[in-house]
Amino acid sequence: MKIQRRNKANPEFSLAAMTDVILLMLIFFMITSSAANQSAIDVNLPKTTTADDNIPNPLTVTIKPDGTYYIDDKLVAREQLEQAIVNNLTNQTNKSFTIRADENTLHKDVVFAMEIAEKYKFNIALATVKDK
Repeated sequence: MKIQRRNKANPEFSLAAMTDVILLMLIFFMITSSAANQSAIDVNLPKTTTADDNIPNPLTVTIKPDGTYYIDDKLVAREQLEQAIVNNLTNQTNKSFTIRADENTLHKDVVFAMEIAEKYKFNIALATVKDK
């Protein structure tokens, strides 16, 4: 008479726990990557019906309504803006920057940054938000 054991070890491996961990990591990286490009300086960007978010620009010039300039979240005086932009873009292969101007910023402040780009033949992009 052959006696069988009732508790046999199951050789199958369950992937449910690993799938949960990978899903949580995916969600974490999606959330952090979308927040990584946001600037800490709060400006109300002008609205547009078409917005292209796929333009890679390593340098950002932010202009607030009171005429203050920021380069990558660092305050820069108007007199030093040109030299700061040139210093940041001298070793870059993509010689371009994005202008993030508040919708209430004076036109002359935006044109001042655009003239720097024209003088040194830098490419510029104007940041907007898509109108819903």
